[in-house]
Amino acid sequence: MSGFLLIDKPEGMTSHDVVSRIRRLAGEKRVGHAGTLDPFATGLLIVGVGRVATREFSKLVGLDKEYEAEFVLGATSDTDDRTGVIASSEGARQSTERLLRSARNDEVANHITDTVKQFTGPIQQIPCTYSAIKINGKKMYEAARAGKPLEAKPRSVTVYSFELIESIQDDAGSRDPAYIRFRIHCSSGTYIRALARDLGQILKTGGYVQELRRTAVGPFRIEQSTALRDLTPETIQQAILPIETILSQIPSSATVSS
Repeated sequence: MSGFLLIDKPEGMTSHDVVSRIRRLAGEKRVGHAGTLDPFATGLLIVGVGRVATREFSKLVGLDKEYEAEFVLGATSDTDDRTGVIASSEGARQSTERLLRSARNDEVANHITDTVKQFTGPIQQIPCTYSAIKINGKKMYEAARAGKPLEAKPRSVTVYSFELIESIQDDAGSRDPAYIRFRIHCSSGTYIRALARDLGQILKTGGYVQELRRTAVGPFRIEQSTALRDLTPETIQQAILPIETILSQIPSSATVSS
């Protein structure tokens, strides 16, 4: 049994949890994934089954990604997402109130749209404190959990588009904090959590990710995926796509980054 699965990862599972489930269902030890999703995140996870498939991961891990994300403005999180310790300062609350109440809803949306343009194109991004990046052999999230956070150097990433897809509702002035949805197309290695953090810093409101869903990896779309709950030992073979089918869809000119 060898090939690739396009899995719709459910909330609450690590990418490793998904791989472990596939191992049991397929009866195959050599299983891996081509790009981690945080446990709170959902969406497209490409899973390779069998030695031949997992050897091709280098052609997949650097593909561009697309996400739909809900940001919270008006508070911060030590993990830059809703799973961390949430804090809201008086200054952040006042900045959020000014943002929401100083203009009509469409003007606020236009202001946010103009602001996120600063994060479009090639940018330097400082990875999140809670990330799997290793510094001197130590994973950043492990050091942070031990109370000894490490500081990573900025990394070059590219944000191809950063689009507001749900404007603040008319009654948003009464919402503290504010919840805003974005669609983001970016290079591999981009942290959506860091985009929320940095946007909040510029707006002086604070910001973190509330919801995150990966909708595409390169040419592969979430609509092509199979829900993990629908897989059984009897149906998994039908869901596995041939290696050639996956590799043939990767444009030869695709830019692969890490």
